[in-house]
Amino acid sequence: MSDTNRLATLDLSMVSRLPPYSQALFAAKTTKNLTFADIASHIGRDEVAVAALFYGQAQASADDVAKLSELLQVPREALAAQMMGFPDRGRAGPMPPVEPLIYRLYEIVQNYGYSFKAVLNEKFGDGIMSAINFSAKVEKEEDDKGDAYAVITLRGKWYVFLLLFLFLRLPWAHHCFSPASE
Repeated sequence: MSDTNRLATLDLSMVSRLPPYSQALFAAKTTKNLTFADIASHIGRDEVAVAALFYGQAQASADDVAKLSELLQVPREALAAQMMGFPDRGRAGPMPPVEPLIYRLYEIVQNYGYSFKAVLNEKFGDGIMSAINFSAKVEKEEDDKGDAYAVITLRGKWYVFLLLFLFLRLPWAHHCFSPASE
């Protein structure tokens, strides 16, 4: 276990919005007193990616399932059947978020979204940052006075809109991006 006693557990009010395996993973994590960083180091992923697996926001590989099963002593077959399917992303919480920390992240995008967009466009041109070919990292920094600061790094592949537009002109591509109502 890491050198702190802080441990993220499952908020039971979320259970109905999460995949069935989430409860088992969180229960095992709590029983073994493991942080997401501890689990990440065992399975070879970063801690944000591991947390995304627990919340059903990412698809697990066979290797992820085997290592999680081994570490958490959860039956591999049950995990494989549920975690290797397609995730139902974005449904874990309400929009706008009501949990204060998640709301602050949402608020950051509300307040700085256009600033981020302007700076990104100046650096990369007209395009979008991928949330699929993506990784995130959370670090803790302390200033000279010992005050703690959160450092969140978002890393996404940049896609130029011209290339996206050309892709969408392919006969089959519009099916990939058509609204659900069609």
